Amino acid sequence: MTKRYPPIIGITADLAEQKAKAGGEPTLFLHERYYRAVEQAGATPLILPPMNSTAAIRQSLRLLDGLVISGGGFDIHPSYYGERPIKQLGVVKASRTEFELELAKAALKQDLPLLGICGGAQALNVVLGGSLYQDIRVQVPNAAQHEQGEKKNYGGHPVEIPKGTKLRAIVQRRHIEVNTTHHQAVKQPGKGLIIDAIADDGIIEGIESTSHRFAIGVQWHPEVLAPRRIDQRRIFTAFVAACRGA
Repeated sequence: MTKRYPPIIGITADLAEQKAKAGGEPTLFLHERYYRAVEQAGATPLILPPMNSTAAIRQSLRLLDGLVISGGGFDIHPSYYGERPIKQLGVVKASRTEFELELAKAALKQDLPLLGICGGAQALNVVLGGSLYQDIRVQVPNAAQHEQGEKKNYGGHPVEIPKGTKLRAIVQRRHIEVNTTHHQAVKQPGKGLIIDAIADDGIIEGIESTSHRFAIGVQWHPEVLAPRRIDQRRIFTAFVAACRGA
């Protein structure tokens, strides 16, 4: 149980490699909405860069009361879940993927509260042995459009939150509207994970662990909707409460 107040929550950052520019160098970045959502929920955000050292990862976790694995415009290579890539596989970022998977594995081993957002939900699933659809349009016949970037600021489609899940207790609603921007999705949930949000077309939009205090992955972007939607704010409020040890 944490003794710090407010709790310190690490948020994984993205990396822009900028190889095309002469003399360019990789740039670390994180969209403001992530750390603002954490801060407004009552915690102190700490931005985490991709690190190669296992010792550094373990040391960083000692500083934290919780972990957010953020989203990003890249795919997890299917070799991490035992599949070959299809041609629709998007950009992969090996250094970030390796870092986030190792970080998530260590956090789960410590039972550190973890919130995975968009690609972070996929990372949570993969690290627990689950698999992904590499491209929804190709691999899921009759699936709806889940890349709804133009609707990110106000939501795009509904999901059902099953009764009895932690997420249902958090948002206090059976249905909520979400803003998705993904072309990949959870196919087979990993060990100890259950589905806690599902779209009308059957695509899994949320997962949670039954073996940890708080390990939830949502395929949408609650950090965008939180300023205007109480159900989305409740996700961060409950996460921060878990980070406090409440």
